[in-house]
Amino acid sequence: MTNYYCLVTGLPELSLEDGKLSYTVANFKTEIYPELSKADKKLVDLFYLKFDNRNLLTLLKDKEASVDTSLGNYSADELLSVIASIKEETAPDKKFPAYFYEFAELYLNTPDEERWGLEDKLHGFYYNHAMKSGNPFVSAWFELNLDVNNILAAMTARKYKMDVAKVPVGENLVAEALRSSNARDFGLADDLEYFEQLVRINDTVDLVEREKKIDLLKWNWMEDNTFFNYFTIEKIFVFLMKLEMIERWVSLDKEKGNELFRQLIDQLKDEVQIPQEFRNK
Repeated sequence: MTNYYCLVTGLPELSLEDGKLSYTVANFKTEIYPELSKADKKLVDLFYLKFDNRNLLTLLKDKEASVDTSLGNYSADELLSVIASIKEETAPDKKFPAYFYEFAELYLNTPDEERWGLEDKLHGFYYNHAMKSGNPFVSAWFELNLDVNNILAAMTARKYKMDVAKVPVGENLVAEALRSSNARDFGLADDLEYFEQLVRINDTVDLVEREKKIDLLKWNWMEDNTFFNYFTIEKIFVFLMKLEMIERWVSLDKEKGNELFRQLIDQLKDEVQIPQEFRNK
């Protein structure tokens, strides 16, 4: 396991200028990402894949569309080659996630009028892929996001008397429970400590406030699950997740974004003051 003592202690001083972050997810990609080991880059690539997902879907809709590939892992030409491979029935290139091909084939074989729900399918394919990362924390992070999204969607579907079984995406125990259970809590309350918190979040009418509460749940989960990670890839991965989260907060609510940003700065300062017994590990 690679130890990133110098990288973590040297993370940039973060500040807000004119309501904008002075350090962004884009900065991370160009400045911190190159310093990671090959294996750890693959873990971070899982985060950036969501930008490739968006671009792949855009190009499936219109191959001439302009896409921003600055945060993704692949160029527009590379993504177009995936689409061309499906159309020409050539062998998949193993440098791409297999689900790219699976989704592209599904999209191209679905009639136009039935494609409205395919973006959710893409999200499901993505989470299935990311949950196989090989890193327990990173896999658990993606599973948390899948579960939170699925549970909230299922609660909303039930509220409006929709077919709940058709709503969850991805494949795991929570998704299966949501598809099959008629219980008030889908049989999940005893296994998921945050289930009742999601019930309260689902009752929140204000959409911005709802997003804040979802992010706070995830923020606290990251805190709880990386308490003893000091200079590992998990700590750097969490820094990236929080950075993205704060970027969104700033756009939604400048005051709250500032608060979270100061919290992240304080935590980074605290984390370099590690107990002596951990310094040489």
